[in-house]
Parts: sequence; structure tokens; C-alpha cells
Amino acid sequence: MRVLLQRVTEARVQVAGETVGDIGPGLLLLVGIGPQDGEDELAWMANKCAALRVFSDAEGKMNASVVDVGGACLAVSQFTLYGSTQKGNRPSFVGAADPARAERLFDRFCALLSNHIPVQTGRFGADMQVKLTNDGPVTIWLERGA
Repeated sequence: MRVLLQRVTEARVQVAGETVGDIGPGLLLLVGIGPQDGEDELAWMANKCAALRVFSDAEGKMNASVVDVGGACLAVSQFTLYGSTQKGNRPSFVGAADPARAERLFDRFCALLSNHIPVQTGRFGADMQVKLTNDGPVTIWLERGA
């Protein structure tokens, strides 16, 4: 499982001009599901995203989590995180989970994450436009394999 985590002051995702997910301060999570991912990876990643201390505390140190600051998450499925460019110039996505399984696991990940904080999502499999204001900027790559 791969997540590109970005601390944001705001983020939203649109499908065909309609806003389907919208948050203020919090985390934008671009989420990729691998073929071997399961409940352990989902739980680990949900807990890690909720607990990661990437927000400033009262002393200005990056020592607070999204839970601590009362933020939210916008989670967007992103199979392209499994793109391989080892051969040629066209990415291969054979390393990503098949869409039906990935959708089920993405939904489960969002449910686990919502035990900690409010979660908005994009629309799985749709052509989405993601708009964000990266705060810091803070961008962290998280990975947990089966």
C-alpha cells in the first residue's frame, strides 16, 4: 500500500465539475492499493496517517497530528502510484491491485481512517480534478507492503 500524504490548508476533488469531496486544514491522501494488500496494511496505514505528527504545536515544532489539530482528510484513490517506468516511456500499472479489489480495500481504508477523523473522498475510478493548497509544503511518502 502506498500513500502520498500532503499537509493542506484546503483541498477538494471534482468530477465533471461537481465537487465530491472538500476539506479545510488537514491531509490530502493519494492512496494506491497493491495486489497483496490486506487488512493489516490498511489498519497500519490508517493509524499512521491519523497519528503522523506533521502539524505545528504551540511552540511551532512539527509535533501534532491531524487528530490533535482537529483536521480532516481527503482520500483519493490513485492507482498510478504503482506506475513503473523501468521499461520504455509509457508507465505500466501491472503492480496495482485490480480495480474491483482496490475499490473494496480503498473503502475499507477510509472506514478505518474515519474512526480517527472526518474523511472525504473522491469517486473511485472517475476522472478527477484535485485542487489543493499544500501547507509548508509538507509531503510525505508512506509505504507498507504485504
